Amino acid sequence: MLAATAAAAFGRHAAAKKSGLRIGVMDGCFKLEGNVEAVERAAALGFEGLQITIGRAKPGGALPLSNPGLQGAFLAASKRHKMPIGSTYLDILHVNCLKNDELAKKWVLDGIEITRKLDAKILMLVFFGKCALTTTNQQEIDAVTAALKELAPAAEKAGVILGFENTLPAEANARVLDRVGSNALKVYYDVGNTTNQGYDAPKEIRWLGKDRICQFHFKDRGYMGEGKVDFPAVMRAIEEIGFTGYAMLETSAPSGNIENDLRRNLSFVRKLMDA
Repeated sequence: MLAATAAAAFGRHAAAKKSGLRIGVMDGCFKLEGNVEAVERAAALGFEGLQITIGRAKPGGALPLSNPGLQGAFLAASKRHKMPIGSTYLDILHVNCLKNDELAKKWVLDGIEITRKLDAKILMLVFFGKCALTTTNQQEIDAVTAALKELAPAAEKAGVILGFENTLPAEANARVLDRVGSNALKVYYDVGNTTNQGYDAPKEIRWLGKDRICQFHFKDRGYMGEGKVDFPAVMRAIEEIGFTGYAMLETSAPSGNIENDLRRNLSFVRKLMDA
């Protein structure tokens, strides 16, 4: 039984390496945002990487993950459990919007340094809720573009990629990237968000190509494969563009059992990769 289990695990790992896609998970899926315990939990379920939430600062305070002790704890746990930190997530940009709040620039600069120290390589920037961007408000897109152009040199110097996650269509994302003109800015592509916006995710992935995408979020309404996202088509598109990197699960737990539901969603993705 142990031999069979090991052989199956090796087969899944080989499939992932063959396609170039690695499957990770957000710490928030465990309800452990910014908590070191998420490293061990992700490793126990067989994920290949973890996305860490940097956290929200209290008024006048610092971002939680700017704490050197907490950074050290994450690095030690990552090494101990052989669980790479695949990216970080700057969720305070839901509070201070990069499109209209100067404080947001400070948080991005702080996030870049935190990401560098964690050797995570990718800092995901979010634009949702009151901070969302729309194609009907070019002034806000222009303001974000100017801010990203100002911030990109710091990311370049730190060896960090800014992951631009938003609800804009692929063409609008590409225009922002072209105007910023830095290899330190790429699209963080969420297949659930784009599908729910009415975009053709596989078509957009092919159109953007591997050089414009830094990482993926995988999610659906309910369990993966039971909502609107055409995951077989998404996986084909990712394989066709030759993407090498992470897809991070950002899934919920419909049953209330986090581990069981994450196992179910991970198994779903692995089966697609093995097909």
